[in-house]
Amino acid sequence: MSSVLAPYWEFAKKAFAREATYRFEVFTEMGSLVLRVYLLRCLWTALYAQNAAPFNLPLHSMITYATVALLMSLVLEIDGTRLIREKLRDGTIATDLMKPIVVPFYFFSDGVGRTLLYAVLVVPTLLVALLLVHVDVPAPATLGVFALSFLIAYCVNFVLNFCMNSIAFWTLETFALQLIVRWISDLLSGQIIPLTFFPGLIGRTLFALPFAAIYSTPLLIYVGITPRDAWGAALTVQLAWLAVFGTLAFVIWQAASRRIVVQGG
Repeated sequence: MSSVLAPYWEFAKKAFAREATYRFEVFTEMGSLVLRVYLLRCLWTALYAQNAAPFNLPLHSMITYATVALLMSLVLEIDGTRLIREKLRDGTIATDLMKPIVVPFYFFSDGVGRTLLYAVLVVPTLLVALLLVHVDVPAPATLGVFALSFLIAYCVNFVLNFCMNSIAFWTLETFALQLIVRWISDLLSGQIIPLTFFPGLIGRTLFALPFAAIYSTPLLIYVGITPRDAWGAALTVQLAWLAVFGTLAFVIWQAASRRIVVQGG
C-alpha cells in the first residue's frame, strides 16, 4: 500500500476495532435484522394477498428487494461525517486541519472502517435470513453490476452526508437537518417501497431525485427490473449525482476551512 493511502487505512482499522469492542450491540443488531427480515416477509405477503403489488414485481422478488434493501441500510446508515459535528464542538477540528492529511479522506476512512464491521455482519445475517425467506440470487453479471452500483451509491451517500454535516461550520449543529433529509430519503429513495410502485409523473419525479441513486438504482438492478441494456444509463446517472455532490462538498469544505482559519487567527 502506498505511503499516501497508509494513514487512511490505519484510520479505517482503528474505526473497525473501535466498533468491534461493543460486542453486545453487534449481536443485538444482528438479531434485530433477522427479526425485521421476517416481519418484512409477513408484511409484503399480506399486502400481495390484498393485491397491493408494485408493477412487474412478483412476491418472491419483492421479498428479495426488501431483504437486500434492509441489508444495504446496515452499511449505508453508517455516517462517518458525523465526526465533523463532534470535532467542531470540542475544537479538535483545528488540530486535524494542521495534520499532514486530507481531512475529508479521514472522515471517509473512519466511516469505511465502521462500515466494514457491519458489512461482515451482513453475511451471517443473510444466511439466517435465507432460512426465513426466499431470497433470489441473480446471475454473476447482474451481481457484479449491482456491486458496482452499490459502491457508487455508498459514495453518493457519503458526499451527501458530508455536505449536510459541513454546514455545522456555520450552525454548529446539523442533527435536525440530517434527520429530516434521512426521513425524506428513506421514503423517496426506494428503500421502503420500490419507486416502480408510484405511477406517472410522481414516479418519474422520484426517479429524477438524487435519493434514487442511493437505493433504488442498485436494488432494481439486483431484482432484474432494470434490463441489461439500461445498466449503463443507470450507472451514468449515479455517477452524475456523485459528481454534483462531490463538487458541492469540495466547495463547502474549502469555504469551511477558510472559516476555521479566520476564526482561529
